[in-house]
Amino acid sequence: MKKRKNKKNYYTFGNFILIIVLIVLCVIIFKPFNSSTNEEKEDIKKKEKILTEEEKKLQTLNNIDKKLDFFKMENLDRYIAYKEKHNDLDDETIVVYVNIGLDQDFYTNVKDAPNKDTNKVITNKFYFLGSNYVPSDMVVINSKYTIGERKMQKDAANAFEEMVKDALEEGYTVKAASTYRSYTYQEGLYNKYKANDGEEKADTYSARPGYSEHQTGLAVDVSNGKTSYTDFGNTKEFNWMKENAYKYGFILRYTKETEFITGYMNEPWHYRYVGKDIANYIHNHPMTYEEYFVRFLDK
Repeated sequence: MKKRKNKKNYYTFGNFILIIVLIVLCVIIFKPFNSSTNEEKEDIKKKEKILTEEEKKLQTLNNIDKKLDFFKMENLDRYIAYKEKHNDLDDETIVVYVNIGLDQDFYTNVKDAPNKDTNKVITNKFYFLGSNYVPSDMVVINSKYTIGERKMQKDAANAFEEMVKDALEEGYTVKAASTYRSYTYQEGLYNKYKANDGEEKADTYSARPGYSEHQTGLAVDVSNGKTSYTDFGNTKEFNWMKENAYKYGFILRYTKETEFITGYMNEPWHYRYVGKDIANYIHNHPMTYEEYFVRFLDK
């Protein structure tokens, strides 16, 4: 009986030791987790604080981010700042204008022009084509429809020829006075204007080299062949173009009403080929190409 009792005591003592060992192991294993708990709590608090601040900003814009697929979270602070200066604008317009870059000075924070060699390319005072860019697939336009030899990208040239041919059949004469211009040509042109009128004024009517739509091979300055192209807005042909150019994929690029967006004065003679789908949309939903781009193409 004594033996059995001793054995029982042995097992009881052994169990006690085992429990102690398990407790020590648990302390060793879980101590790092416990020691980092406070740090983790601080991190969580910081993240919650950041999230709260972001949510407050989004509420300032009436949570427009949930309604617009072109809302850019990285522009959130810029949206807020622009709204503070232009509280007469609705939130969607604020997003569009900031995405264009209108909260910044022209020719600042410039980006490389996207969609080169397509009719969707955009170049303006925020998008740069580069000094070496030359569009591919350019062709000479039929001389019946031009003043001098003129080139455009093939699709644009074909659409232009079709348009002016139809115009002629209706009694309207439209000719290409200026189309593709190289970087070097635009550089000389702009520098001449700047020397004559100063940079600030020259910027209102001439693109700096590398920023001109003419370098894309998709832009055309038109004339009726009788007067200077700068008088085109006073011709019957201008009225015909306003009513029909979009049917062939062209849009009137610069108007007096949109000068604050494009940075260019009214140019009734300057048309840009964007393709029929885009031109139709802009005709039915009047807007600049900048506005169309940030809504549908700036991905």
